[in-house]
Amino acid sequence: MIETLLFDLDNTLLDFNQAERIAVSKTLENFQITPAPSILKRYSELNLAQWKLLEQGKISREQVKLRRFQLLFSEQNIDAPAEEAAKIYEFLLAHGHYFMDGAEELLEYLYKKDYCLCAASNGPYEQQINRLKSAGMLKYFDHCFVSEKIGADKPGKQFFDGCMRNLPGIQPEDCMMIGDSLTADIAGGTLYGMSTCWYVPSVEKYNEEKSKSGKPAEYIIHELRELKNIL
Repeated sequence: MIETLLFDLDNTLLDFNQAERIAVSKTLENFQITPAPSILKRYSELNLAQWKLLEQGKISREQVKLRRFQLLFSEQNIDAPAEEAAKIYEFLLAHGHYFMDGAEELLEYLYKKDYCLCAASNGPYEQQINRLKSAGMLKYFDHCFVSEKIGADKPGKQFFDGCMRNLPGIQPEDCMMIGDSLTADIAGGTLYGMSTCWYVPSVEKYNEEKSKSGKPAEYIIHELRELKNIL
């Protein structure tokens, strides 16, 4: 019986893509650089690539923060300090929040149902906690598991070990990992013996992944409110 729900944050409960666009735009404007759509798109691609390298254990979190701007500025021939840009961006991102559709309603519903709700996120600890506070979401969570504080990243076993140490009496089979990333959330939760729910708003993305490997998660939802029908 599922008692504990572990939620990814970015692009599961909080709209990271929108927060990223706004934070990057303001960061570039700080250096008198026009945030053209092509530059914002390229930053997003570079950022995602760095996080994938982190998941694979090839680079550190600090390298992620810096490399995405170093690579962007190099490609776009932008003369600006990557270190300063990274600091400005991190500050802006930590103080911006935009909900995924249905996130507040779902958390309120699950909170009243007395589930043990946990945030389970890769990322800088203070940034993620500040975003939850700013969004008014922190009150719903019994635990906030963030990779920087745990000392390991999803999908690694060490990340989930860190979560379980704080959940005495709970077994992996009592838990469900819910998130948008097949490589971090679903693969990590599955390997650890947890139930998994893949949140994939894009039907096109779902069909693409399904054609590759069949059903990638135990449960699949396209809208957050669908989770109510599973639990």
